[in-house]
Amino acid sequence: MALENDTQAPDFELANQFGEVVQLSRYRGRKAVAIVFFPLAFSGICSGELCQLRDNFALFTDHDVEIIGISVDSKHTLRAWAEQEGYGFQLLADFWPHGDVAKEYGVFLEDKGFANRATFFIDAQGIIRASFITAPGEARSLAAYRSALEELRLSVSA
Repeated sequence: MALENDTQAPDFELANQFGEVVQLSRYRGRKAVAIVFFPLAFSGICSGELCQLRDNFALFTDHDVEIIGISVDSKHTLRAWAEQEGYGFQLLADFWPHGDVAKEYGVFLEDKGFANRATFFIDAQGIIRASFITAPGEARSLAAYRSALEELRLSVSA
């Protein structure tokens, strides 16, 4: 079961597409984060979704939200994909131990061996303020991201 809103986001440490270690807790007190779990690099729906994020990157920067994509792919695969598609955000490899971060967030699909399409918006204090998951095979909409950004904004101003 996926983590619920208004709960502490589990900290993690994963390598990005350049092999640099990224730790979620380093954003605490500094910036909100959108964690975007996706099944697999180079797949059609995932490419479409992340290209939509790339093309609407200003929507996130305008809200001072860092986008971080996470999949079970290796950092090498993620780097090749990011370079091919021109992604200007970090992609993290939940490669080994296989899917551990996705499991902590309750979105790992054991029978498939990868994460579901799940998004968590985490405020600067490390609290999940908005989240959404789509049905298998269904892409996330930009409207869902806009709504989650608004939920995050309202929780910060409350």
